[in-house]
Amino acid sequence: MNRAELGAALRALRQASGKEAKAVARSAVMSASKLSKIETAKVAPSAADVERILTAIGVSDAVRAEYLEAVRAAATETTAWRLVRRMGLHKAQQQMRALEAEMKLLRLFQPALVPGLLQTPEYVRAILSRHSLAEDTLTRTISARIERQQALYDSAKRLQFVITEPVLRWRIVSAARMAEQIDRILFLSRLPNIDIRVVPLSARQEDIANHAFVIRDDRTVTVETVHAEIVVTDARDVALYVRKFEGFTSLALSGDSMRSLLEAIREEFLREQETG
Repeated sequence: MNRAELGAALRALRQASGKEAKAVARSAVMSASKLSKIETAKVAPSAADVERILTAIGVSDAVRAEYLEAVRAAATETTAWRLVRRMGLHKAQQQMRALEAEMKLLRLFQPALVPGLLQTPEYVRAILSRHSLAEDTLTRTISARIERQQALYDSAKRLQFVITEPVLRWRIVSAARMAEQIDRILFLSRLPNIDIRVVPLSARQEDIANHAFVIRDDRTVTVETVHAEIVVTDARDVALYVRKFEGFTSLALSGDSMRSLLEAIREEFLREQETG
């Protein structure tokens, strides 16, 4: 299915549903102009765009699978961060939330930062402040990221996080705030649908922690690089990331062992705060 055929098919599905373009665009977290350009083949939609459009239209699982399979013929999509910033970081967060509302399984590997879904508001602000955003834009983006965290409390979802020990020691915020961030991770680790694991520095490494990545429902992988966000949809490449995730999972501490490590690191931060 080429771009023109896909656009025409999406338009036909929307019209058959009886839904107005503006309503579908709003539910799909995109402008009506962008939806129009997708339907008229002036813009090539990403797999994420198509998934949100299909969800907004309300198609059956069979139709969704058929269209997403066609779209994934284009194996990799790259969006430069400058384009994301131009669109608005808060809108990017809203789009992510729309995707996460539909997923059933998330697996996230992070060797550098506390994952966004686990971050405290102070940690979020510290990360986003590095983007030189205007204060109102920064506030909207922080709010959008915090709203995404509602997915953590959806018992229908399974959320698995593997982070490396340096993530917990990297001083993104003050020692006191880092202790609070670790407290939040400890709390979330006890939720029944959430599995948080930490790869300790003492573990012998058989792989390289190249960069962070997120696997959603074994169908798509999102990779954040210095210059762009990359979305991988080819099944062979997705499987590669799944194997990498499973490898680090096998080395990671979980349950009480993981929590004991976090508590020890938290105490180090608290002692530093007291003597600072």
